[in-house]
Amino acid sequence: MARVIVAMSGGVDSSVAAALLRQQGHEVIGVFMRHGITAEPACQLEGATSGRAPRRQGCCSAGDAADARRVADALGIAFYVLNFQDQFEQVIDYFVAEYRAGRTPNPCVVCNTWLKFGKLFEYADSVAAAWVATGHYARLVAEPDGVPGLVRACDPSKDQSFVLFGIDRGLLGRLRFPVGEYRKEEIRALAARMGLPVAAKPDSQEICFVPDGDHARLVRQRAGPGGEGEIVTTAGQRVGHHTGLEHFTVGQRKGLGVALGRRQYVVRIEPQARRVVVGSWDELACKELTAAGANWLVEPLTQAFRAEVKIRYRSPAFPAWVEPLDDTRFRVRFDEPCYGVAPGQAAVVYQGPRVLGGGWIQ
Repeated sequence: MARVIVAMSGGVDSSVAAALLRQQGHEVIGVFMRHGITAEPACQLEGATSGRAPRRQGCCSAGDAADARRVADALGIAFYVLNFQDQFEQVIDYFVAEYRAGRTPNPCVVCNTWLKFGKLFEYADSVAAAWVATGHYARLVAEPDGVPGLVRACDPSKDQSFVLFGIDRGLLGRLRFPVGEYRKEEIRALAARMGLPVAAKPDSQEICFVPDGDHARLVRQRAGPGGEGEIVTTAGQRVGHHTGLEHFTVGQRKGLGVALGRRQYVVRIEPQARRVVVGSWDELACKELTAAGANWLVEPLTQAFRAEVKIRYRSPAFPAWVEPLDDTRFRVRFDEPCYGVAPGQAAVVYQGPRVLGGGWIQ
């Protein structure tokens, strides 16, 4: 059996991932990646008294580390806390810079690429671990060329294959996603049967370094005031002003600070002029996009091909033609208009359940 590193967040998914690998007889080493970002001393639970399933509105890194350690103790596996604060600062710097540039960042994809499937593999190599495992809802399937294919999880409501497109293809053979074959309710039931202390722990719903969900406040704290600008319609009419581009993303409807008697959406952001352009839902329509920074999980493609493309984690995949432009860029032409295509977000390419790769919307 193999030695395997499991990234343990203190949540139920990664805890069950570690337990399943332990049951299979592997030598499991649990690691918690401390990012050094100070959160509130206690997590707030939304919905805890309303009859809805509770959700964590933030996370407490020290508390989560303690939970991960308790799970490791219960499983009888080794456990270490790794200090990734310096590396995590780079993720936050990216997040701030993208908002200031009028783009919409996706820090989960960047964190996966740089840390979970970057630095964590360096640690795995240092302890001679064959595999790295996480609690992501995704699957790996055998392919004829010997390189596993990344495919959607069995639970479509929890599938996280979208945020994994940036993985180095050469690492797929050393990855394990033990919970990808299960539905979420099955994972919680397994955790309860195993007696894991986090079986009922709510899922975190926010970015880990923005526990209160106030992205703009974090940007201002890190980079200072960004300056004011105009809010204009697509016809050029000035209808308001704003205090920073970090308050906006393409497709946004709420919190615009304008009242025109009809619903308005952010259609585009013009960072050079510090201008936010609003318009109707129809004006959000987009039939084509170009993506850069492409990462392919299949052999490089050179001709246009049919596929489905997701432009946000929670959006469906839309039928399209995908045309490689060079080694790092591709163009997407959708069959039908998409709405809310935001520069800075990921465009991830699928054929059926399989992830072919993706890039960053320009």
